[in-house]
Formats: sequence, C-alpha cells, structure tokens
Amino acid sequence: MVVALWKKGHKVAVVCGGGKACRDYRNIAKALGAEWEALDWIGVAATHLSASTFAAALEQTGLAGKVHWVRLKPERAAFVEAKKAFGRKVVVAAGYEPGHSTDYDSAMIAAAVKADMLINASNIDGVYTADPKKDPQASKMPKLTYDGFLRILRQNEQIPGEYRLFDLSAAKIIKKAKIKTILVDGRDPDEIARAVAGNHNGTTVE
Repeated sequence: MVVALWKKGHKVAVVCGGGKACRDYRNIAKALGAEWEALDWIGVAATHLSASTFAAALEQTGLAGKVHWVRLKPERAAFVEAKKAFGRKVVVAAGYEPGHSTDYDSAMIAAAVKADMLINASNIDGVYTADPKKDPQASKMPKLTYDGFLRILRQNEQIPGEYRLFDLSAAKIIKKAKIKTILVDGRDPDEIARAVAGNHNGTTVE
C-alpha cells in the first residue's frame, strides 16, 4: 500500500508500532516483576524491530533507495531528520523513549513535516460512542471534532504501553497543528488507500 501511494505521488512517513512482539515480551517481563519504565523500554525496542523489518521490506520493492529509516535519537534531532527526508524518500520511524506511544511519535512527525493527513491504522476500525466490546449498543462515529475526540479519550484511562484507542498527548498535538486524523482498520490495507481518497469506513477527526 505504501509503494502504491508513493507511486501515485503522495509523500509518506510510516511510524511502526510494536505489535504482537511487544505484547509477548512485555507480558513475560511483567510476569517476572518488571516495572513500568522497563516495560516501556521493551515496547520501544519492539517498535524498532518492526520499523527495521518494514524498511528492509520496502527496499525490496519498487522503492529501493527511496526509504529513509530514522533511527531515533534525542527527540528534536529525530524529527528534524524526518523533516529533511520527507518527500525525497519514504520515512520509516518507531518509538524513542518511555512514556510516549507511537501515536505520539506519529503526531510529532506529522506536525514537523506539516502533513495534511495522519492515518492511524490499527486493529480498531474507528471511534465508537462506547467500547463496542462491552456495549452492543455502541455505534461508530464517522466524524468528530478535535475537542470531541479529546473528550472521548479523557473518559478512558491512559496507561503507558497500553494505549487502547489513541494517545491523549498525540490528540492534543493534532488539535494544535490542525492535522486531519483518520482512524481505520489496518487489518484491511485498502482502508489506508480509501482514507487518502476520502471514502474510508473509519472515523475522521478534524
């Protein structure tokens, strides 16, 4: 999907989460008594595994030589690096320190490069009036204002390493930078293309 978007002329930056590897290793460490900061460092390492693998895979496609893997260092330097590479190459990045989710990193990069859209592709297919796993009456909201999105996020506990919908800190960034943010089901890659085209099945925050 990234290759297809790039070939159509879109500028793309991808921030990778830790996925199942993160959950597996965090669960092992948690069972062994690890504290939250240690669990967060494990999560950061997992995002780097994902990003390294994703960047390597992109290089084997029609984007050979057009991929820039930002090996995150101190915050400002990393985002400056992403800004310089954005547009010339596909930027691939990951987490960089405990206390922040990759939602936060993606929002910071989107703000740094002045992106016109941030797509959050996860195993959640949009924003609901309530947790659809707990409330069968919950309905998906196709559109939300930034303030409406913030209100929903504040209703849910934000635990480092366990951001269930979207990171509250990231939501504050997208509101300040006025970045349209679309939450879609990443298990269907076509939803990413539909988000770009404006006819997705998720939730738009703007």
